[in-house]
Amino acid sequence: MTDDAAIKRWFIQEVLPLERDLVRFIARHCRNQDDVADIRQEVYERALTGSPADGLRSTRGYVFTIARNVLIDRARRAKIVSFEQIADIDTVDWNMDLSAQDRHMTARDELRRAMLGLAQLPPRCREVVRLRKVEGFSIRETADQLGVSHHTIERQLTLGLRALANFMLGGEGRISRSPVVVAPVHEAER
Repeated sequence: MTDDAAIKRWFIQEVLPLERDLVRFIARHCRNQDDVADIRQEVYERALTGSPADGLRSTRGYVFTIARNVLIDRARRAKIVSFEQIADIDTVDWNMDLSAQDRHMTARDELRRAMLGLAQLPPRCREVVRLRKVEGFSIRETADQLGVSHHTIERQLTLGLRALANFMLGGEGRISRSPVVVAPVHEAER
């Protein structure tokens, strides 16, 4: 494609609509978030100067391959290469819906965080939360399994879920037991 008008048309119709997904991809794989715009521009420049738009089966694959190569080149130039970063870039499926990929990565991160929060709970509390919420046991089944009363299960579950929610929201995830308030008994009630 040597015609400048055709290249411009290809860029506007095929490449620019990918910008949102491209920026997300770059941001996810770039250490310095301030470099995202520069990398995006470099990808656009390489796409235009290479512009094999005539024989392309997938403009998306072409643009994201360029982005991957730019990220690898920058990582090499920085001489601080994270093997995980390069491995993640190499395993990207370019035909995948990137918003689905974002959702998958977010869910995986949330699961990892939930597992960390669960691991911080005291053993009995952790086991109650696991049996009730992961294994799907009823309160009675959980109480029978652990050999405690159903009231203990309810209390441990409440404490554990509060601590886990606190951890997931960025807190320390510690169990806070509110003191039991005993109502004073008046002499007339005795």
